[in-house]
Amino acid sequence: VDDTADDETGDVVLIRVYGNKTDLLIDRKKETENIRLLHRYGYAPTLYATFRNGLAYEFVPGVTLTPDSCREERVWRLVAKRMAQMHKVRDESVGDCRQPMLPEKIDQFLKLVPQVFSDPAKHSRISQIFPSMDDLRRDFNELYDRLSQLNSPTVFCHNDLLLGNVIYCADRDQVTFIDYEYAAYNHQAFDIGNHFTEFAGIDEIDYDRYPSKEFQLRWLRVYLEEFNGHENWTDSDVQRLFVQVNQFALASHFLWAVWALIQAEHSTIDFDFIQFGETRYREYLRRREEFLSLTYQN
Repeated sequence: VDDTADDETGDVVLIRVYGNKTDLLIDRKKETENIRLLHRYGYAPTLYATFRNGLAYEFVPGVTLTPDSCREERVWRLVAKRMAQMHKVRDESVGDCRQPMLPEKIDQFLKLVPQVFSDPAKHSRISQIFPSMDDLRRDFNELYDRLSQLNSPTVFCHNDLLLGNVIYCADRDQVTFIDYEYAAYNHQAFDIGNHFTEFAGIDEIDYDRYPSKEFQLRWLRVYLEEFNGHENWTDSDVQRLFVQVNQFALASHFLWAVWALIQAEHSTIDFDFIQFGETRYREYLRRREEFLSLTYQN
């Protein structure tokens, strides 16, 4: 890194080192393929090098989003458009096998949660919060049966668009998505709903920040203008997508709650993954009936 560069970032390279046991969760070969694929479309930074436990890539100037900035119209419109553009990417490496990753990823995560956590204190805490993995699996299967009936299109998704994975550059009036380790074909509504759940923040999660229906409808109109074309969408399309997005937001809470249990066992980061998992799981339970009762008319 050139410390004399000041605002000039052309000589800056970012080095990313993987966390402990994250290879259990993430296909690192696929991650590098995702970065190269999206770079060809102009949506991802240049990947310079990979090594056994990390990678080096181009520095993207700007700032990560916050629970406040993600609501600014000049910012969220860029995010909606870029997500729509990304959803039109085609990954030819998978051929015609464009299956949504959600059920397979949940199954993978549930299998990785230990029956007994190595730390007895953690095991005790988790046992008081979460049901058994068999019960969680049954719960998700029931949820996914409902979500499958929504017929949300399968598109190429980021799948982890938390606020820290969006870089906003005011000077260039652009946003760049980073960290593509979970990028894969998935339900369109999952990617959007997952992003909306992240409006709550990470350091101090507050689900009162979850975007209102009015905000979501405005966001979704901008998204559909880009995804379908300026004239090729209707208010019925927006209302349908609104229902799909909020119901798939439940799957987002479920996925990251289970992910947190795996991290609680293996991660060496100083972070309370159990608390995070509990917060996501309780929000899933709190919103489940409300969101699944949403309907739309064609």
